[in-house]
Amino acid sequence: MELSNMMSYVTEENLRNLLEQFRSFGPLPGILLTFMKSFIPPLPTIVIVGVNAAVYGLWPGFFYSWLGMIAGCMVTFLIVRTIAGHRYFQRYAQKPKVKKSLLWVRRNAFSYVFLLSIFPVGPFVIINMAAAIARMRIRSFFIAVTLGKAIMVFAVSYIGHDLMRFVHHPIQLVYVVLFLAASLWVSKKIEARFTKDLPPEEDVLSQNK
Repeated sequence: MELSNMMSYVTEENLRNLLEQFRSFGPLPGILLTFMKSFIPPLPTIVIVGVNAAVYGLWPGFFYSWLGMIAGCMVTFLIVRTIAGHRYFQRYAQKPKVKKSLLWVRRNAFSYVFLLSIFPVGPFVIINMAAAIARMRIRSFFIAVTLGKAIMVFAVSYIGHDLMRFVHHPIQLVYVVLFLAASLWVSKKIEARFTKDLPPEEDVLSQNK
């Protein structure tokens, strides 16, 4: 199936029917849909996460979407991180402009990954690849993407679980905004914990782990 044809198939109704059809496989279809997002960027995150919540329920749907996204991000990150050790990429990384960009990403890695992971739309694959090429620490990447995706997936799941409620009572979106604001505040505390021991700038790009 061509990509354009596949994307035209990805509608809320079709995804609902697909998940209902393969309900005998348990949560696997819902997890795989969000996992594929890391490898097929055009897939609509909002639609997939919302349908998961509508079909499986708020908390199971949230967990399945969250698990699939984290798994996809980590696989992409680890693959690119391994390839980035090749001599070709090492020579490319030594170019002045590239080195400066990678240095910025490395020293702002946690905020870079976390904040961009909160948005339900965006260049997720590029984010994961940039963090991997910049040799972001695996633990820091995992923490940042886990927290960022949790906030985004929960917000979308909360709305998608009962969309008509927000259509009739839009004031309830205030709770979602307050949740996001509180999450951002907590993230700053966590970021301080995971970035306080960063190495000096001259050693940043020479790290392997």
